[in-house]
Amino acid sequence: MIKILVNDGIHPDGKLLLEEANYAVDDTKIPQEELAEKLPNYDAIIVRSATKVRKELIDQCPNLKVIARGGVGMDNIDVEYARSKGIRVINTPKASSQSVAELVVGHLFTLSRFLHRANRDMTTKGATEFKALKKQYSKGVQLRGKTLGIIGFGRIGQEVARLALGLGMRVLATDLFDNTVNIDLGTPDVSDVAFSIRLSTVPLAKVFAKSDYITIHVPSSDQPVIGAAEMQQLKDGVFLVNTSRGGTIDEQVLLEALESGKVAGAALDVFTNEPTPNQDLLNHPKISVSPHIGASTLEAQRNIGLELADAFIDFFGEDN
Repeated sequence: MIKILVNDGIHPDGKLLLEEANYAVDDTKIPQEELAEKLPNYDAIIVRSATKVRKELIDQCPNLKVIARGGVGMDNIDVEYARSKGIRVINTPKASSQSVAELVVGHLFTLSRFLHRANRDMTTKGATEFKALKKQYSKGVQLRGKTLGIIGFGRIGQEVARLALGLGMRVLATDLFDNTVNIDLGTPDVSDVAFSIRLSTVPLAKVFAKSDYITIHVPSSDQPVIGAAEMQQLKDGVFLVNTSRGGTIDEQVLLEALESGKVAGAALDVFTNEPTPNQDLLNHPKISVSPHIGASTLEAQRNIGLELADAFIDFFGEDN
C-alpha cells in the first residue's frame, strides 16, 4: 500500500479521494527536524509552504517516489535535485489561479478607493469625524480606463487579465517568453454572452513605462523584479501589487518610493521575512496588506486537494 505523508494539510475531499484509491494517508504533522527520521517510512509527501524538502532530506529518504506541493510555487523544494534522483515532483498550478486573481483585483479596488485606510479610521473616528473622513477619502480613482501591467503571464496572470478586461481596464502583459493567448470573457454557466480577446505579450520596458497599476506573478529569484533601477522606469504615481513571492519588489526601495511619491500605493500579500514582516510595511498608510492568503479560499483549497489526488492516482494508479 502506498503511504503518503500530508505534512501541511489537505482538503477533506482530496484526502477522501486518496483513501478511496486505497492509499494510506497520514496527516499527522511531523516537525521539520524530525522528518529525516520519519519520512523514509513513506512513499510520498504532500507539503504546502511550511515544510522544506531539501537535498539533505531527499538523500535520507530512499523510498520517496513523489514530492507534491499544494500550490504553485515550489521554492521550498529542491525540485531539480529530486527529479535527478527519479522522484516525481508535483504542484497544482490550476487550482488557485482564480483565487489569487480575485485577491489582486480586491487590492486594486482597495488602493484606488483608500479602503484599507478608511476601514482603519472609521473604527476609531467614524462617529466623531465622519465629514472629515469623507473629505479625506473622496479623491479615489476608477479602474475603468486605466492600464494594468501584468508581469508573468501564466495561468494566474491570464486570470488577472480576464478580470481586469471585464472591468474595462487596458492590459499590458509581459513574460520571459513571447506569448499570445485568448482571454475568455463571460461565464457560460451563468450568462449566454461569452467572447475572447487575443492578447500578446509586450517588452517589460513597455509595461514599466505605460502601466498605471502593476501586478507581479513570477517564481522567486535571486534578484527583485522591481529594484532601485527598475523603480525609476515606472510611471510616477503607479500602484504596485505583489501576491507572488516576498522580495519580488525590493521592500526598502518600495518604502522609499512611497515616501517620494513615485509609487502612489502598494498592496502586499507576501513578504521577505514571513512570518515576521517588516513592521514599517505593515504600518505604512499607503500599503494594503494581507497575510499570504492568495490561494486561501474554500474553493481553491478543495481544488488543490482534488488536483493532488488526481495526480497521485495518475502516477501510482488505484488499489495499490
